[in-house]
Amino acid sequence: MPDFSPERDELLDKDKKYLWHSMAPCNAAIPPMVVTAGAGSWITDIDGNRYLDAMSGLWCVNAGYGRKELAEAAYEQLLALPYYPLSQSHVPGIQLAEKLSEWLEDDYVIFFSNSGSEANEAAFKIARQYHQQNGDPGRHKIISRYRAYHGGSTGALAATGQAQRKFKYESLGGGFLHVRPPDSYRRPDGMTEEQFNLLCAQEIEETIVWEAAESIAAVIMEPVITGGGMLVPQQCYVDRVQEICKRHGVLLIVDEVICGFGRSGRKFGHHNFGLKPDIVTMAKGLTSGYLPLSATAVRRTIYERFASDGEYGHFRHVNTFGGNPAACALALKNLEILEQEGLVDRARELGARLESEMRGLRAHPLVGDIRSFGFLLGIELVADKATKQPASAETVKGIIGQCKSRGLIIGRNGDTVAGYNNVLTFCPPLSSTDEDMNFLCATFTDVMNNQLKGTPVA
Repeated sequence: MPDFSPERDELLDKDKKYLWHSMAPCNAAIPPMVVTAGAGSWITDIDGNRYLDAMSGLWCVNAGYGRKELAEAAYEQLLALPYYPLSQSHVPGIQLAEKLSEWLEDDYVIFFSNSGSEANEAAFKIARQYHQQNGDPGRHKIISRYRAYHGGSTGALAATGQAQRKFKYESLGGGFLHVRPPDSYRRPDGMTEEQFNLLCAQEIEETIVWEAAESIAAVIMEPVITGGGMLVPQQCYVDRVQEICKRHGVLLIVDEVICGFGRSGRKFGHHNFGLKPDIVTMAKGLTSGYLPLSATAVRRTIYERFASDGEYGHFRHVNTFGGNPAACALALKNLEILEQEGLVDRARELGARLESEMRGLRAHPLVGDIRSFGFLLGIELVADKATKQPASAETVKGIIGQCKSRGLIIGRNGDTVAGYNNVLTFCPPLSSTDEDMNFLCATFTDVMNNQLKGTPVA
């Protein structure tokens, strides 16, 4: 690995001068971590410090860092054909579209983009145009859930139910409505989880009726609200939402950007619930984050409505880099790795272990709730277990900082809803070893136990 120590200060100065970081204040007092290498579940910074990345970057490095075979797949394709737009076609795009339909275990047609935001933007346009061409021109509204995240572009951010992500950027795209999420931990007193989940599903139907069913194009939801606080629905909720959509002629868009590609312990998160979405959006784990690529999978019966001979019958949406040949070739190799190494089943195994290891923290005075879904886990921190008052930002950041000081990177649901950015998140690579898990669980448990001994959290 190259030695960056002689130019460290110069690089940090240039970082501060030229680089605008996402989700961070300008000219932050603490310089960013400059990452120089990654292998397996571990990253190394410019000072040679190693960290177990229990967030897989931004929920995406499913196959782990340092996969030479992924780099080689991209390299070989770059030599053969580095670029051609999918207004025509190329071999890796064809092969990947077929493979994704196989992974979805149903009959879908694939439209490629670069990011989850773009995949959702395409889904919204497809849903609206489909209804136009299906004889329902008034259907244009999209229903989403509060606390959900669907992207940072104008339409995707409008669908997002996180006020702190939108503030100062509104007004955004019109026609987006929001309903209560199935946050069972914060359900009303005296109500069972099932009753509350059904109440939340019923709110979707009420919104459809109050807004006029003839105006509703689609409902969009993640199988689990991930970045908004790891909110896991019950089966009854998912069943009811699907039934409501079918009964009212509303398309169901499932956002698999985080939950897809083995993360849930199944190939896609919605497979855990037996869902049959009309449209599925995906990104992140599709390439394990190695290159930008996303996809919008559309049920064939919907796609066929775009066969109109009229001037505006086709899908008039183009993406310069979407479905780049090298990214598609890399994605194919990534899916091959997930299959050959059994990483989907491994995710289910690791997720069960992570939940089991963390279960003992339920009695901790700072822990209000622990929620898991496959190899995803969220720990909601509270200042008072009885009232469920969220823990302060200082407490949350302090625990994250202590973990980092000990070589463990974890996340949180930052900049979502005021006062509720109190959920610690875990999303390690699916390729994590037993030794990685030993380190993760022991380090985090020790950090949390130190809070009881009076160790400062900041």
